Amino acid sequence: MAGKGGATPATYAPSPSTKKDKKKPSTFADADWVRPDGRSFHQCRPAFLKTAAVNSASGSAYAEFGSTKVIVSVFGPRESKKAMMYSDVGRLNCNVSYTTFATPIRGQGADSKEVSSVLHKALEGAIILESFPKTTVDVFALVLESGGSDLPVIISCASLALADAGIMLYDLITSVSVSCLGKNLVIDPLPEEESNQDGSFMIACMPSRDEITQLTLTGEWSTPKINEATQLCLDACKKLGKIMRSCLKEAVSGGSQEEEL
Repeated sequence: MAGKGGATPATYAPSPSTKKDKKKPSTFADADWVRPDGRSFHQCRPAFLKTAAVNSASGSAYAEFGSTKVIVSVFGPRESKKAMMYSDVGRLNCNVSYTTFATPIRGQGADSKEVSSVLHKALEGAIILESFPKTTVDVFALVLESGGSDLPVIISCASLALADAGIMLYDLITSVSVSCLGKNLVIDPLPEEESNQDGSFMIACMPSRDEITQLTLTGEWSTPKINEATQLCLDACKKLGKIMRSCLKEAVSGGSQEEEL
């Protein structure tokens, strides 16, 4: 959130669906199943955002979505290594790592190489690489606590850190994921939901341009379910984008720098 300390965290949940289907997912035994944190199926977690979280970096951001906590540092643009071939456009390097205490079982975070690759693909399409030729921008993301929907939080936080570093972007990148649990779609899933999901769907997009930079899909999905998941994610991404812009505006005015995490 980009507000004063003590204020209610902002939420970026999409508009309530007119169709209310709250039947029990086939993967859960409880007939009156509700989400572990009490949210409705189409309700996102509160979001707290802050820029300039790392003094030594060119730009940085801290994001807290529920119990998921991520910090991203951006360094550069700086001269590319001599061993690299000449390029008229800039280079982007992304690295994602998990602290040893990020998950309940020590060292059981997601595959860092795979997550780093997805992060690179999601960000690359939104960065104006021509604005820093022959140089490299390094993005380092550290997951402090894995509380579900880690990748979308990493992507959104990295976008905010790039903007804080003054890297030229076509637009901010926001990301949201959805899990399919039985007949229901749940947005911004928790670890318990992700471990029981029948399929996952994630979008990273530039909300002001209505352009998708990355889409990942696992499991079996019908066309109507894909359409519904896409609309849920895009709606939430646009609302998250407004929160991120508010955070950047407050950083310029000095408001967000006074917040306590």
